[in-house]
Amino acid sequence: MGVNLMNNDSKIDVIVAGHICLDMTPEFSKTNKSDIRDILTPGKLVNMGRVRISTGGAVPNTGLALSVLGVNTKLMGKIGNDSFGEIILRILRKFDAQDGMLVVDDEDSSYTIVIAVPGIDRIFLHNPGANNTFCADDINYGLVEKAGLFHFGYPPLMKKTFENGCEELIKIFKNVKKLGVTTSLDMALPDASSESGMVDWDSALKTLLPYVDIFVPSVEEIMFMAKREDYDALNRTPGRDFLDKLDMNRLQAIGDKITSYGAKIVLIKCGIKGNYIRTQGKEKLAMMGKTKPSDLDNWAYRELLEESFHVENVVSATGAGDNSIAGFLASLIKGMSVEDSVKIACAVGAQNVQVTDAISGVKAWDETVEMIRKDWPKNRITVEGPYWRYDAAKKVWTGKNDCNFN
Repeated sequence: MGVNLMNNDSKIDVIVAGHICLDMTPEFSKTNKSDIRDILTPGKLVNMGRVRISTGGAVPNTGLALSVLGVNTKLMGKIGNDSFGEIILRILRKFDAQDGMLVVDDEDSSYTIVIAVPGIDRIFLHNPGANNTFCADDINYGLVEKAGLFHFGYPPLMKKTFENGCEELIKIFKNVKKLGVTTSLDMALPDASSESGMVDWDSALKTLLPYVDIFVPSVEEIMFMAKREDYDALNRTPGRDFLDKLDMNRLQAIGDKITSYGAKIVLIKCGIKGNYIRTQGKEKLAMMGKTKPSDLDNWAYRELLEESFHVENVVSATGAGDNSIAGFLASLIKGMSVEDSVKIACAVGAQNVQVTDAISGVKAWDETVEMIRKDWPKNRITVEGPYWRYDAAKKVWTGKNDCNFN
């Protein structure tokens, strides 16, 4: 794919910074096994197919998807001067996106081995590598100042950014906001037993989110960080996976909490159950910087649940959340309504799950919009109680905090 990410003299719509790695996904044969231990057994030879090698992490997943959607994008990441780093650069050169990479000696490039057995949830074997030393001084603020929006992804996988109560991450966002640039932040789910898992994320978010305009975590990530008791209770409940057990009525309390911490727009990714969005008032949205919503009245005081689009053959969820973010940010940049923006976010995420990698499923902007116009069917959800109402005309759920709730 020969997408030209950004000409030197062109306007920069978005800079995507943060975590980048090399993903290696060995291809397993289809199986009727439901337990990984029946396949990966000590001493057993497992015949495999090809190995798919691609870039991974928020930087290429969200950044390259934005480019495919027609948004002028620049990437910023840190890799080692090694074989894996050269492969990463070779892949990025196909998109003319390699210039933003900081290549350092004496550090390893990050890699992930993705164990994706059909019908069984994925396992990731991850080495954070040079991501662990990424810091505020690694950001080219002169370039950031030329951009409309700055998006940062996966700080829980980047040691320097989460140490000391996320001190370095807070410094990055403070520096960017001083430039008048709109800020956006994506998370990753920490390993509860790791250093990242021991961080007091709730306290860190209170200090960080006043400098974050758009906060786009998954529901698992934000519950782990800000509603830990609820997260642990869901994980202790036997049977089914996290999203199957999730009551969507839990989202409004999270929206209350996160907007009270300072985020202007909160988009929570809920996988097959769709996306939840909560926004602050017109006055707060007007303070978002260069890439604030074009129609503040439409975006102010909104609370919506957008159901996901139905995909007949789900191949892999790798990068689906990152691509969903790309769809959302592209919509904001292009001046779309809040209703259309959250819908396009779901559509780009659904494009992604139809392929094994994180980029090749993403369609150009016009094709994506046309897919939605053709009445692409939804994965219908049920939400109990009086808080949510379904708008059949707009095909979206409206919460009581929405200015249009009636």
